[in-house]
Amino acid sequence: MDGGLQVVGGFAFHGNAEPLRRLRVGPKSMSDGLVHITAGDLHIEVSGTVEDVEERIAELQEDGTWSMVLDHLRQARESALEAAADAIGKAGLPERGTAFRQLLTGSAIDRKPDQVLAAIHYLREVEGEHDSPPRVVSRLFEDAGIESPGNISLYINRLRERGLLEIPESGGGKNRYVVLTAAGRTHLDEHTG
Repeated sequence: MDGGLQVVGGFAFHGNAEPLRRLRVGPKSMSDGLVHITAGDLHIEVSGTVEDVEERIAELQEDGTWSMVLDHLRQARESALEAAADAIGKAGLPERGTAFRQLLTGSAIDRKPDQVLAAIHYLREVEGEHDSPPRVVSRLFEDAGIESPGNISLYINRLRERGLLEIPESGGGKNRYVVLTAAGRTHLDEHTG
């Protein structure tokens, strides 16, 4: 594509893909369908009945246009990730894993339950994450180059039993929303002070 407008299979395409701005897929009503993708100068919109939308997408898959769309989206995603990494580097911010590893190694937090408690504190207070399923906690350990404790849910339940973590009412009883209690913060302070 040369940057001009092209219409293929009911889709309008514009130029090259820059960072992904919007992807929307959903029904307009129970019998209508809509697919709308914007990635930089690339704009795609298909609407009509669900059957019409599915048929148009199938046509695009057959002629290779859909693959081109997916390539544009992948390129846009990669560009956005590279731009974010560059911005972090230019700002002098430590990468996620490095900051968490420094928290653990710069303190007396060496027991796995205490590390899980510290990970939840880090995710809530440093990264502002309020929804952290066990896989997110495990990934934080991986990013830090530290062996994951294993069964994160088990550690969270034990820390709740000890009164160091609690699930706020808005968390619907799910461990992914746990927060440190006052006792949990005091426990961490004792190991980091």
